[in-house]
This record gives sequence, structure tokens and C-alpha cells, in this order.
Amino acid sequence: MKIQVPRRARHTYTQKLAGTLEQVFPLLCPVRECEWVSDWDPLCVISKSGVAEVDCVFVTAAEPHDAIWYVTRHEAAAGFVEMLKITPEVTACRLTVQLRPAPGGCTAEVTYCHTSLGPAGDSFVAAFTPEFYAGFMREWESSMNRFLAG
Repeated sequence: MKIQVPRRARHTYTQKLAGTLEQVFPLLCPVRECEWVSDWDPLCVISKSGVAEVDCVFVTAAEPHDAIWYVTRHEAAAGFVEMLKITPEVTACRLTVQLRPAPGGCTAEVTYCHTSLGPAGDSFVAAFTPEFYAGFMREWESSMNRFLAG
């Protein structure tokens, strides 16, 4: 058995969104995300309800193997969702989003925590810098706000 110290990158960003918690929360879903992210295209969604829910599983294209996502918590009333994303041979990731009411809409505190699973993951984690993450989050925030503006 090999036990090692994790190589990990964890970043949090708070977005300001122009929609209420009730408008935004349903969009944090592998199916509904297609409405506001131009290049989002899950390969498969396994869901009893047809949208995000606890135990929803979905697959997205990734290299060297497709990524498997698993919704572990989905709490609409609390505005909280947690997902695990496993990209074999690259990273294991925990994503959490906590929505909170705010003037003019809501905020979304988004945290990604990537743990390397090998050499490709080491490279990914090294490139997952605070600057990269802030840019990624600003792009997500802009896409969501464009969609919410209708």
C-alpha cells in the first residue's frame, strides 16, 4: 500500500449574481447548465428526475479519460450543492456552491478542491493557480449573469 501526502489545490471565489436564490439554484445542474454555458455538453446524465438531485451522476469529456461527476448533496432550501468529479489518472475534485441572498440577487461561494491522482494531476494542480481560478470564476459569473438578464 502506498500512502502519500496529497498534492492539492483549493480555491474559493464569491460571485455576485443578478438572480435570486430560487432562480439560480436550479441552474446548478448538468442539464440546465446547457442553457447558460455555451460549450457545456455532458455525454450522459443519470437522474431519476431528469435534473440535478442527490445521487445524480453525469459524465463529461476529459483527457485521458472522461470525467465522472456525482452529486453528493443537493439542498435547494439552503442553496447548497456539492459534487465530486473524478477524472481518472488526473484528479479527484470536490466542488461546493453555497448561494446566499444579497441586494440585487444573490452571491455564490464556489469552491473547487482538486487532489492529484498522478503525474497528469500534478501538472493540473500546479496550473490551477489563484489567478487561473479567478478568471474561470469571472467567466462563469458573466455567463450566468448574461443568461439571467435574458
